[in-house]
Amino acid sequence: MVSYRRRSAIPRFRGPRVSPVRGAGGGRSQIESLARSLADRIIRERDAAAQRARLGRIYTQFDHHNDILPNNVETVTRGLFAGNTGSLVEMFTSSLLTATQKTYYQEIHSTGDPGEVGNTNPELSMAYGHFEGSGSRDLTEGLNNDTPTRAIYRQYAQLLLAPNDKLFTINGVDTKQIYILNFNRSRIREKLDPGNFELTFAHLSGSHLIEANGDTFLDTHTGSNVTLDGSLRWEQVIDDSGIKASAVGESGQVYNLISGSIDGGYAAFQPADPVYFGLLYPQHGIAILNADTLDQRAGFGSVTGSQIQGENAVKMFTSLSGSNAITPITLNGGIQARSSEQVKSTYYFVRVKNAEYNYSNNPTFVTGSLGELAYSTFIRDPQVYITTIGLFNERREMLATAKLSQPLLKNFTREALVKVKLDF
Repeated sequence: MVSYRRRSAIPRFRGPRVSPVRGAGGGRSQIESLARSLADRIIRERDAAAQRARLGRIYTQFDHHNDILPNNVETVTRGLFAGNTGSLVEMFTSSLLTATQKTYYQEIHSTGDPGEVGNTNPELSMAYGHFEGSGSRDLTEGLNNDTPTRAIYRQYAQLLLAPNDKLFTINGVDTKQIYILNFNRSRIREKLDPGNFELTFAHLSGSHLIEANGDTFLDTHTGSNVTLDGSLRWEQVIDDSGIKASAVGESGQVYNLISGSIDGGYAAFQPADPVYFGLLYPQHGIAILNADTLDQRAGFGSVTGSQIQGENAVKMFTSLSGSNAITPITLNGGIQARSSEQVKSTYYFVRVKNAEYNYSNNPTFVTGSLGELAYSTFIRDPQVYITTIGLFNERREMLATAKLSQPLLKNFTREALVKVKLDF
């Protein structure tokens, strides 16, 4: 009887057949032979790469662990005004604004009136706002109770306050009338730099007592009629970032504006009898000032009559622009401010060894149809200058270039280490 064995339908995979090694000595000999062969190959490849480098390398791949230092964050500050200056002491209003625009705000320039001088620098806008719309005339003749001061107050309240908050609160007290400094957005970059912000207000002849029909009452001048009061007094205001941390609200960081100066510090701010002038919103580049405090401390006499065009923003301009003339020569009046910006940087360390990059692909480096070196001395002793470093991706597409401040001599006896900083 013949029996048959059924083969499995599942294929069986076999590995390579390995001949047994006879004796431990034979195994070590085989391993040593393979190791020597591998080492010789590595040495040959290294020597060939070195030889190619001497003949002229075009690209060098970065070692990500040793040549690249990513995610370095540093804070950069600049003067807030034209030319990166930190002081605005001469100010000019713009005659190019229409009469309607001037009922809302005044645009301030640093180098002249743009209606008279070309290429001026707009620095900020000044405005006055009143919660109930006082101090300005209804442009719709009472149809919508739409006065410019009402629109200004509501606009900045919507921008800076929480949704359910309608009034600006300064030192725990709500205020219905405010002055606004809104700095040019392109100049503040990321934010105003806390601790480097100062306003100097000259005292104004904003109001005075008059007698009529046997009665004495307060007469308030509109902005176009106000002047310095001649007392040579001024008030300096800074933010309180040096003595307390900022509050954080819907609009980001918020600092108080208090008595003091950048030069003199917080000596003028007395905790027992503090003077709070307003709020600073550095990330928006906006300062909100309490008009009631400016009326009391700097003689603004803000116009709050109904259906009266008070031109209160002009009072702010007159006080700030006139302060530099009455402060001592050692002090700057006007506005002192700087911008602040966090810059992320990556450093690339470009290492050029003595045998690398000693030849140039510039057409002037060779001559003739055979591409011979233009100077025979360059055959063994080439002299080139590094002027630019290019950064490429893996597909060898150029992403950025770095220019050296001056050409860097390179030959077989010189090595170079160049640090390239790429900001984001």
